[in-house]
Amino acid sequence: MRDRFDQQLERLHVELIRMGALCEEAISAAAEALLKDQRALAETAMEKERELDQAEREVENLCLKLLLRQQPVARDLRNISAALKMISDLERIGDQAADIAELTAHVRLPPDSCVSHIPDMARAVISMVTDSVDSFVKRDLDLARQVCAADDEVDALFDQVKAELIALIAADAAYGGQGLDLLMVAKYLERIGDHATNVAEWVEYALTGVHPSNN
Repeated sequence: MRDRFDQQLERLHVELIRMGALCEEAISAAAEALLKDQRALAETAMEKERELDQAEREVENLCLKLLLRQQPVARDLRNISAALKMISDLERIGDQAADIAELTAHVRLPPDSCVSHIPDMARAVISMVTDSVDSFVKRDLDLARQVCAADDEVDALFDQVKAELIALIAADAAYGGQGLDLLMVAKYLERIGDHATNVAEWVEYALTGVHPSNN
């Protein structure tokens, strides 16, 4: 019975890695669609979001089967409970990547863009998503905590983007509409960082039995 349970736990890890990879692909495609003005990449991001919706349902069903059929011990119960929370955040990451992709239909970076920190934000949140899922699969508490610390960097980048956009609009009011759209892009990236942090915090709960918010 335990061997069967361990096999299903391994499948859960594989599915979470797949969801993490889909998130990375969705964010990358959405950011590239914006930076390179390629509508096809925006469609790719939205397709990945639909795949994430389906993956969330599949992983949720797997978790419920593990809970109902296998009667897990305390540590396993924490792992499965954490996974259920994590997939919700991963699905939301896909939603926000799709939101960025939708904005690319009518937003363009200014010529010789001064909004240099948007691609920096995209790279940072992709790394956070990757590391948060890896920390769960590898049971790496230090890595999970590094993800939480990295959110401060993303928040700082968001503040820089906001300052860049204020300066851009102040210099040329014609960029007002574009500036607001670009600020929304940055806000979606900042929220992706928050969701990656949530994933990492649930990893800490799975490993220690204590959620960081309770410290």
